[in-house]
Amino acid sequence: MAAGRRHWTGKLDWGMQATQRTPHPSPRAPHPFTPTPFRPAWWLPGAHAQTVAGRYLRPRTGVRYRRERVDTPDGDFLDLDFAAVPGRPAPPAEAPLVLVVHGLEGSSESAYVLETCRKLWDRGIRSVALNFRSCSGEPNRLPRFYHAGDTGDIAFVLDLLAARNPGVALGAVGFSLGANVVLKYLGEMGDSARVRAAAAISIPFDLGAGADYLDASVTGRLYTGVFVRSLQEKFRQKRHLIGEACDERRVLGARSFREFDDAATARLHGFDGVDDYYGRSSSAQFLPRIRVPTLLVHAIDDPFVPPDAIPRDAIAANPALVPAIVERGGHVGFISGQPWEPEFWAEAEAARFIAGELAGEG
Repeated sequence: MAAGRRHWTGKLDWGMQATQRTPHPSPRAPHPFTPTPFRPAWWLPGAHAQTVAGRYLRPRTGVRYRRERVDTPDGDFLDLDFAAVPGRPAPPAEAPLVLVVHGLEGSSESAYVLETCRKLWDRGIRSVALNFRSCSGEPNRLPRFYHAGDTGDIAFVLDLLAARNPGVALGAVGFSLGANVVLKYLGEMGDSARVRAAAAISIPFDLGAGADYLDASVTGRLYTGVFVRSLQEKFRQKRHLIGEACDERRVLGARSFREFDDAATARLHGFDGVDDYYGRSSSAQFLPRIRVPTLLVHAIDDPFVPPDAIPRDAIAANPALVPAIVERGGHVGFISGQPWEPEFWAEAEAARFIAGELAGEG
């Protein structure tokens, strides 16, 4: 690769060929941001150790939320949690504001969301965590849930934040399923995106490939089972609303993402089966149309995403995309440091990148 073409922290060979990107009237030069090298914790060997430890080692204290419920245009609601970190200097009222978007079956209480809010606050940036429908502790009102391709809700929330905060720079950070949604939104909106910068962490670039990758191993099926059982419980809570829109036996009998998404997700959200859902919702196809600076944090050993699903050419071809792609890190892991003082690299890099774009930090 030519010198200066792309800053890079891993060893993946992106190759010399790049796919043709969507024409743009004002092409940007390669982004100057250089990711800090990631040094995986020696005491967490392997992708699964990073993935599991990432769930349990991140602190869940220190952030105080102010919840606001907003009604959606279709008669449902979303719960937004505006973050504050007591005991640390507060950003000014006109400081940039970042929407933080959780992953599958997460919420504003997910440890990686809390860590992101802390890291942003320390850089003088306000944040608000979006809870997807049914993820805030109360079932939503309509016979539907959320899914990896649903950009309508974050578009609605970003429009709302922009209207309330005229002149304030907005950003977005998404994790896992939330990363897919953020990238899809950015690609759909192009130059009209409400945010000036974004970061996506542990990205399911190809939903179908990821579902099959998980289903191909015993460990992957263990991960899948945890999520599918959680989704099935939410289905049980709402089956009086869903009625005959889904085959209940198929939904509750699902043992994989493909089975659940075909029986429930696709049927409830207007897709013609699981392949249509995965095909229309996967974020890789939207990368060429992203026009705002966007950090992509991803590990090649992510147990949820096969390495060959990483869209190398599309990332290399779009100068708005800044890859921080490393060999090791697991899925929303990225833990470094010592056992008594773990460090969370992904959130720190996302906050540093966003601060550089929105607050002018170097």
